[in-house]
Amino acid sequence: MSSPTKVSFPSFELKIAGELYAPTDGSPNRRGAAVVVSHPMTGVKEQCAADYARALSKAGFYTLTFDAGYQGKVDLEKIGVLGICASGGYSSYAAQSDSRIKALATVSAACVGRMTRNGGLYENNKESSEAISRALKAAGEWRTAQANQPEKDAPPMFETDLSKIPNDADSFFKDAAQYYGTNRGQQERCNHKVPPSSYDLMIGYDSFNLQHLISPRSVLMIAGSEAQTHHFSKNAIATAKEPKELVTVKGKNHFDLYDDLSETGPKLVDFFGEALA
Repeated sequence: MSSPTKVSFPSFELKIAGELYAPTDGSPNRRGAAVVVSHPMTGVKEQCAADYARALSKAGFYTLTFDAGYQGKVDLEKIGVLGICASGGYSSYAAQSDSRIKALATVSAACVGRMTRNGGLYENNKESSEAISRALKAAGEWRTAQANQPEKDAPPMFETDLSKIPNDADSFFKDAAQYYGTNRGQQERCNHKVPPSSYDLMIGYDSFNLQHLISPRSVLMIAGSEAQTHHFSKNAIATAKEPKELVTVKGKNHFDLYDDLSETGPKLVDFFGEALA
């Protein structure tokens, strides 16, 4: 298996580290089609984003993974985006107003804005005044603490040691630990930390509210039938206009699709192969 090329590009004042995967020898000629693969909220580019990037490069696509900050021989009219988990939400938001993105696919997509406003993964999308108040309070307290102690470290978003998770904890967090806390998804640079100063920004953010603006560009959203985040994809597809497709993978939870590409991989290859032809 060939190694990706280390690349970097500027984003405001930051230098973003990325990895570029070229189509493998003997793969189909996609005539310069490229897919940008973005990682989950607390992940890094070497985890599930790399798995999907390798699968697509074997199918003839140029693929780029990169570490979020806090694109070679590519046809600029053939750029697609694949977002996983929270980046499925961020990718959707970007595609709504960036017409350079010619096709959008997501896997286990989620909206961190709704999660923050609702205080969880709830399908009813009912805002919680208590959850909003807690988030805003935490954001303010974090900024004050950082002003007094700039080196203060952000707290982890969740526990990755399964043995430390209470038996009565929500299964989502147990599933997260089964991925991030084992050799499935462990990566030394991944610390799962999210600065609370992001919380107030999340309060005013929604990934899928304008999903209909992506049309006439193609949208594919994939989610597991057992995923507590399935409703995000279901409702986003309901909001989107054609061409659109929701694929539900039977028996899979949110994190299963991070590294099980047996159904998602071929579907994504077919999708981008047609949308970026």
